[in-house]
Amino acid sequence: MKRTYIYIIGVILLILSGCMYPKEELAKNKVPNEVQMEMVQNAVTKYKEETNGLVPIKTKDSDTPIFEKYLIDFSQLKERNLLTEIPANAYENGGVYQYTLVDPENNPTVKLLDLRTIEAIRNVNVHLNIYRNKHIYPPFDKEVVPGVYTINYKKLGLDEPANVTSPFSGESLPIIIDTDGKLYIDYRKDLYDALQTYDHDFKEGDDIRYILVENTPFVPAYSLPYTIKNNEPVFLKK
Repeated sequence: MKRTYIYIIGVILLILSGCMYPKEELAKNKVPNEVQMEMVQNAVTKYKEETNGLVPIKTKDSDTPIFEKYLIDFSQLKERNLLTEIPANAYENGGVYQYTLVDPENNPTVKLLDLRTIEAIRNVNVHLNIYRNKHIYPPFDKEVVPGVYTINYKKLGLDEPANVTSPFSGESLPIIIDTDGKLYIDYRKDLYDALQTYDHDFKEGDDIRYILVENTPFVPAYSLPYTIKNNEPVFLKK
């Protein structure tokens, strides 16, 4: 009986240890890693040198928004032996980030696109599509600026306002909608903090989203353009 008891305890400990390990690995997949980013950056730089200015990106439609357009194709880097392994936090390896490039033509720079924000957008989009199958107009709530609105989350059947967790600040940011029914993340809160924190020379008419790109590992996915007015972020008129 004693030996059976010890055996059972051993099995339980083995199961518990096996459950804990994946959680530790999962945690690693959910944080930006400077070493991994630098590794990919070096590989991209070498790739460009070896291919007369080309960059290893996946093919996207020409009208794809700028921060979702230049996703890195790791297979191209591995084929040239410029990268031995895909970063643990990359989507292709079970992580929550897609590695992307900004300024691919002049100065291709590796950044991260947080897939959790995209998943939040997709979740709201599912409810929005169901709603629009029954109604002509999207469930607009309050007008933010002409052509941009908050969402009446109750009409969508959501329990709380449509928000995402910011990869920049960890704060809750609202999801907004335009007159075409397209969803975006409102980054004004993060942009305001960035304008107060980082040196810049932005003037009215400039796209100030790049203050987030230049000073953090991330890109503002699903964002509308913003500019600066009276030292505060405002939507940049199309």
